[in-house]
Amino acid sequence: MNDAAAPAPESPARRCGLIAIVGKPNVGKSTLMNALVGQKISITSRKAQTTRHRIMGVRTRQATQFVFVDTPGFQTRHGSALNKSLNKAVMGAISDVDVVLFVVEAGSFTLHDAKVLSLLNPALPTLLIANKLDTVHRRAEVAPWLKSMQERHPFAEFVPMSAKKPGDIERLFTIVEKYLPEQAWWYAEDELTDRSERFLASETVREKLFRLTGDELPYASTVVIDRFDEEPSPKHQRFIRMAATIVVERDSHKAMVIGERGERLKRIGTEARQDLERQLGAKVFLELWVKVRSGWADDEARVRSFGYE
Repeated sequence: MNDAAAPAPESPARRCGLIAIVGKPNVGKSTLMNALVGQKISITSRKAQTTRHRIMGVRTRQATQFVFVDTPGFQTRHGSALNKSLNKAVMGAISDVDVVLFVVEAGSFTLHDAKVLSLLNPALPTLLIANKLDTVHRRAEVAPWLKSMQERHPFAEFVPMSAKKPGDIERLFTIVEKYLPEQAWWYAEDELTDRSERFLASETVREKLFRLTGDELPYASTVVIDRFDEEPSPKHQRFIRMAATIVVERDSHKAMVIGERGERLKRIGTEARQDLERQLGAKVFLELWVKVRSGWADDEARVRSFGYE
């Protein structure tokens, strides 16, 4: 009779790696990023080109740490200093990753999609994420489209899905995991992003700005955080006082953001504050100002001063 205890089962080796989420503007990259991280860290709006920074999101599941990079949509229309900066962020994100998620709308492939696809190294494992599958009315149309996509690029796998369906997100984790190398994690298990709370505050105000002005406001508008102070409070565990400036290019844009009797600016502030209180777990006092800086998106020094690389 053998009294030796059975050896404990080996725990799976830790994996960790970088996953770039790329695609043209407005294909659902930020929605996918937020679903994968499990919390909103990247802003979303119907307005094209809301993501302007390379944003890292972290999700640790069992033995694997997934580090996602959400990129701005590649700009092909205008050669402004802002757009050059955005395109540089895309190129930086895709040069040093373990796997790429190339996001397109299921059944669609435009010249803008082709431009982004042409940037991808064919030797890098790339998954074709056919997003918004729920909007395709006739599934029979998807098969010939997938075949045509395979002829355009040596995709490692096709993943038809909807970023809004939890089951599809679960399946994507399983697929991506095998492309990540066995190595130690880079972040603590509970970390969600490499971006600061101050950065998340500016992004949240910008999201509300775009959502509440719709297509009226040109996309060359930005938000600068002037003050972000955590203060002691007898009533709240955390109390943060912040002030932000919305920068626009013309006086007519300023009037549009402020709205009649200041109503629109008030609503932008209220919705941003409510979102930030949820995200930061704090009571937030937020002051908003609007300033005109004409031509800022074409001025490289000013683009850099507003936090773009």
